[in-house]
Order: sequence, then C-alpha cells, then structure tokens
Amino acid sequence: MPAAQSQTSTARSTQARGDQASGTTRDRAQDRPALELLVHGVGGTTPQEMLNDARTERVTGDATAGIYRRAGDTDAEQRTAGPREDGEEPVREAYVWCNLTSGDSSRALWLVLLPFMVANLAHWMRPSATGRVRTVRAYGMIMRLVALSLTVLLIAAACEVALDLTAWQCAGTASCAAGKPWLNFMSPEHGGWWSQPGRRLALAAVVPAAIVALLWFLSHRTWSAYESQQPVGRPLEDDDPAGTGRPALCLPGFWYGRRLVARLRAAHTAAGFLTVAAVISWAASRYDRRESGDPWLDGFGWWIHALLVVVGALTVYVVCRRGRSETRTDDALDRATARALPGMSFGVLLLAAVHAAWNRPGWTSGGILPGNEVFGAIALAQGVLVVGLAVAARALYQGLPAERSPLRGLAGPAVAMLACALGGVLSGGVAQWIADWLDGGRTPGMGEGAMEGPPVVLSWQASIIPVLLSALLLLALYFVWATRVRKQRLFRTVPDGYPDERPDEARTGAIAGTIARAGLTDSAPWVVGTVAVVTLVLGGVAVAGAWGTHEVPGKAAEGTTGLIEAGAQTVQALGSWFMGFVFVLLLTWGRRAYRDPSARRTIGILWDVGTFWPRAAHPFAPPCYAERAVPDLTWRMETWTRRTEGRLVISGHSQGSVLAAAAVWQLDRRTRKRVALLTYGCPLERLYGRWFPAYFGPAQLTALHGDVHCWRNLWRLTDPIGGPIRLPDDTGPEVDCGPLKDPLAYGRTADHPLPAPILGHSDYQADPEFGQERAALLARLGPPRIPAQPAPQGSS
Repeated sequence: MPAAQSQTSTARSTQARGDQASGTTRDRAQDRPALELLVHGVGGTTPQEMLNDARTERVTGDATAGIYRRAGDTDAEQRTAGPREDGEEPVREAYVWCNLTSGDSSRALWLVLLPFMVANLAHWMRPSATGRVRTVRAYGMIMRLVALSLTVLLIAAACEVALDLTAWQCAGTASCAAGKPWLNFMSPEHGGWWSQPGRRLALAAVVPAAIVALLWFLSHRTWSAYESQQPVGRPLEDDDPAGTGRPALCLPGFWYGRRLVARLRAAHTAAGFLTVAAVISWAASRYDRRESGDPWLDGFGWWIHALLVVVGALTVYVVCRRGRSETRTDDALDRATARALPGMSFGVLLLAAVHAAWNRPGWTSGGILPGNEVFGAIALAQGVLVVGLAVAARALYQGLPAERSPLRGLAGPAVAMLACALGGVLSGGVAQWIADWLDGGRTPGMGEGAMEGPPVVLSWQASIIPVLLSALLLLALYFVWATRVRKQRLFRTVPDGYPDERPDEARTGAIAGTIARAGLTDSAPWVVGTVAVVTLVLGGVAVAGAWGTHEVPGKAAEGTTGLIEAGAQTVQALGSWFMGFVFVLLLTWGRRAYRDPSARRTIGILWDVGTFWPRAAHPFAPPCYAERAVPDLTWRMETWTRRTEGRLVISGHSQGSVLAAAAVWQLDRRTRKRVALLTYGCPLERLYGRWFPAYFGPAQLTALHGDVHCWRNLWRLTDPIGGPIRLPDDTGPEVDCGPLKDPLAYGRTADHPLPAPILGHSDYQADPEFGQERAALLARLGPPRIPAQPAPQGSS
C-alpha cells in the first residue's frame, strides 16, 4: 500500500510538472509580441511620422525602401516573456517606400514619358473574363501595338525637330541659319561639306538616335533596380496547379516581368532606330528616283527599304507574339531577340545614313521634308487600333458584366485614346515651339523668308484642342452645378450625425461641401469617356482635313465667309499656342522638380498612382515600384511569422492598402491564415475594383477576404479616394467599418476644446475606431497553437 501510494504520488508529481511546463509554454505564446506592419500611401512620409517617435532605426532594407522601428523596439523578439510597457499595443514597424517614386531627382524628367505610362495603365483595365483566352490575348496584343505606335510617334517628333525643322528647313534657309553659328556651317550659303541636304540629315539623325539609346538605357537601368528583385519563391496552390481559378495577383510570376520587359525593350528600341532610318532613306530615295538618275543609288535605296520592311515586320512580330507569363517566375531571357533586333535596326540606320550622305551635288532642300505624312498615318493607325481594342473590351464585358465597371467595359480603350492624345499634344507642342524659336519671331509658313513649319496634320491636330477644352469646360460646369445640388441636400442631413450638438450653418456647410466634393471621384468615367470620344472624332476630322486640303486650317478656310475664316485662324492659333505651352510647362515643372524636393514629391504622387502596375505594354514607361515593394512586404511577413510564430496585422493607408493586399495575395496559404489585414482610406474597390476589374473586381476581393484570416476596412464619406469594399452579404464576417464620423466633434467639447478638423483622407489612426479595430483583429488571430504535450510515462 505505501508503495502504491508512493507510485501514485510520483505520477501526480510528474503530471503536475508537465502541466506546469505546458502552462509556461502557453504563457510564453501569449507573451510573444504581435506585429503591426504599417504601409503609407501616396506622397510618402517619414518613419518618424508613421511611428510617432523621433527615435527610429532601420531594421532591414536600404535607403530606397526599408522597414523601420522605434529605437526601443528593435530587439522586441529577443526579450524575455512579459507584458510590454505600452500594454496591448503591438510592436510597430513602418515600411517606407516613397523613395521608389519620388526620391531621385531624375524622376522629374519622366514627365515626357507620361503617354507611355497612361498606355501601360490601359493594358490593365481590361474587363474580367472567364474562358475567353483568345479575346484576352487579342486585347493585350492590340494594346502592345498601341504602345509601339507611341514610341514611333515620339521618335517621329524628334525627327521632325532635328531633321525637318532644323537640318532640312532652317539650315537650308539663309535667313533662318544666319546668326546661328551652331547651324550656319550646314547652310548652302556656307558651301561646306555638310551643306548637302543628305549629309545634314545624316548628322541630325544623331539626335533622335541618341534619344532611342537614352530610352533603352533608362529602361535597362530601372529594370536592374525593380524587375530584377526576386519574389518569394513558392509553387501554385495544390488544389489549383494551373492557376486558372486563383486571382491573377496570387500567381508567383505576377510581380516579375523581366522577360517581357526585355523583349519589348528590344522591339521598341528597334522601332525607334527604324523610324529614324525610314525618314532619312525616304528623303534620299525620293531625290534619287526623281532627280539623280543614278541607278546605283536608286538600287541601294530600294535595298534599304526592303531591309526596313523585313526588320520592321520582325519587330511587330516580336511585339505581338507573346505576352506575360504569370503562372511561374520566368527567369529565362530571349537573348537572341534582346541583342539581335536592336543591332539589326541600328545597322539599317547606319546604312541609311551612308546612303543619304553620298555625294549629290544638285540636291537642295525646300518645303517640308518628304515623308512627314507619317504623322497622319500614325494618327489613323492609332484610331483603328483603339476601335479594335474597344471591340475586344466590349466582347469581354458582355461575357461577364460587372455592375460598377466604368463606361461598360470601355475604360481601357478610352484611356488608350487619352494616351494617344497626350502623345499627339507633346509631339505637336515640341514641333510648334521649336519652329517658332528657330524662325526668330516669324510665324512658320506665313510671309516671305519664313520656314514652312511643322507638317500640316500637326496644325490640324492643334486646332481641335480649343474644341476639346470647350467640351471639358461644359462638363466641369455641370459637375460644379451637381456638387452644389448635392451639398444642399446634405445640408439637411449632416446635423443628424451630431444629435446633441447645436446646429451651426457654417460648420454644416463645410462638412456637406467636403462630402459633396469627395463624391466627384465617382464621376471620373464621365470625364474620361467624354475626352476619349471627342478626341477620336475630332482626330479623324483633323487627319481628313489635312489630307484633303494640304493646307493649315487658316489657309484652308480662305475664301469662305469672314466668320468661318476668322474662327479657323483663331482655333489654329490657340491650339498651336496651347501645344507649345504644354511642352514648355512640362520642361519648367521638370526643372523645378529637379531642384525642389517638395515639387519632386508632387510628381512622385503621380507616379505612385500610375506606376503600380508592371510594364506589360510599354517598356519605356516609368518603372513599376510594386515589383520591389510587394516582394519586400511578402518576404517580411513570411520570415517574421515563420521565425516568431506570432501574430501580424498589415496596416495600409491609401495606396499602401493596395500594396498590402497585393503582398497578402503573394503569401502561401499557411502564412495568409495567420495574417490580418487592416485597410483605411482604401481605394481597392472604389478605384481599382472599378477601373481594373480583372484584378480587383468583386470576385477577386471576395477571394482575398476568404484567403486572409481576417480583414477590416475603415472609410469616411469625406474621403475622396477611399471607400467601402462592398463585398456580397453572404461572404462571411463583415469587412467594412464605417462610415466613420468626420469630424470627430461638431462643435467645441471638453475633449475637443478647439474645432476638430475635417480629416478626409488623412489621419485615420487618430480615430478611436482605429485602435479598437486593430485590437479586435489581433484578438481574432489569437495566440499561436501549442502542440499537444505527450503524456509522461508511468502516469495513470
């Protein structure tokens, strides 16, 4: 009996020690630090402002993008178990990514690449589709051709300035070349070796060729900083090995566009060199056929034309053949294409330059450089491509219509039309401005001794700008009226949110006006659609007018009634002035931003919104910062949760919420279930879900809600950018929390003795709901699971 009692006592003692050890493990699990990973929005900020502490340290990353903590939290994971000094507050980290877009002063020069960025956006705006693989591929192929036409347009504009206006017209006119030492050596009056038109063209071709080389260099350098960042290596989900049932942003190769960018960079570089070669060769061959009588030169010119056709067809084939590969990380490069295509096109350019520089004693330059009909051809081709893009987009939309999709699925074609319009304005603006500067105050094409000026089609395109601006003015007036009407309606309902406050007319008006103006964001499709339709119609009229009259609008209207003639001359003058003004404005803004960090940050905001998406259509667009930011966030969440087995809330504001969602999508299933998502001022549904339905549509956001452990979204009526997620009612726990009260107090109170500001899109963390929702998310995550302890041997 004593022995049995002793054995029972030993077993109980052993079990007690086991229970004590298990309890200690649970206590340690409860004391493991939770992490809040903060991601800021557009415009950028500092880690001190994000963490509300002047003492911060970078724990990982570099000066371009890094993660920071408070100085006292750098070793939080290595501390012994115990409560934190700040109670239930998690360890806070700040991911600062603003230098990816606004840190380098050279970003200011990217303003001239704005059409490329807009075209790249249009690629991602296709409607959602299920099972229409060919139509999706056709949409992407047409969009890449639109982007290629923009590159040709840019280089054609450079050729217009350097070859036509400078080397052909100004250097060939004694009155224009006089007083310009840098140009006078090419004048026929000088009689030097460079005075022949072909040699002047060969020399001037260095400028557009250098622009092509610069664009190639910038694209390659930014690739090294962005696309070369490896994402987290992981396979596709086991239950969907093909990746067809998962949102595109879940695919492992989505944020790694190395191969496609390299292919497109080679093709666009080749297209640029071929454009320069075509302009030189066409002018020389035209003279050989009509005046020279030299069969050898004429044959050489036809041989160069054949090479242009062959290499040009190969370039178009490379652009059309293959799009993105997202189901796997595509590390392989098409080195033959990337190296051979630019080399072949540059070789054709050298042959064209040699052909043009051949001795032709009787050749003189006069009028506009032959071959400048290319601007009308480019405009016509862009119109046809945009119409084809609209047909593909409409077919996709009808197959799977989305309720809040803008312009009934035609948002992508409309934005592509805007990209073409921007390219035309910049091309015409630089041509008009340089022509006025070279002609010394005279109006090109008007008066004796004046230059002929830019091609006629550019003048016609300039003439449609006042009409377009008039349409936009009418639309703006309508929105002003609609905003005032909505403000008056809200004026009666705003005091209901503050029932215990004494109504104040001025305060109510300020709140109602802020809410009414915030709603203007939802009217953006009307603006985009109006500009696209008017541009397409008037652009067709401009090309038809230029080809039909071969005169600028002012001259074409001569002989009509005085009112029509005066109106034509007025719109031509206003349009030409506006095109030049836009070009000078961009140069001035870029120069100011180069010197002024605050102005550079403003430009950075534009890139924050426009360069989130990978370069899938245009390789010369500004680089995609998300191809660095999303892997950064994914790597951090993966490594932290695996190392500590703790809880993590990724907290994103504005554009940071989009980055946070994209990073959560890239996590593996095990990690996603241990991460909570907190978004505020979030444009995921209001902007991205509407304009990019194939990637952030209702089905994709519903899938994100199911993948992540828990998700809450805070929003305000006064916020012009953020909004609710609007998931279906049967998707489980509610995501949206709001609308939050803004301002927090209507009048002066004990807690707010001074008037509370209307926060709108900022300072969500100042709202009491923020801390409560974050604590609730951490509670829903719960402590990590503790493995079951084996029973001690000999226990009963």
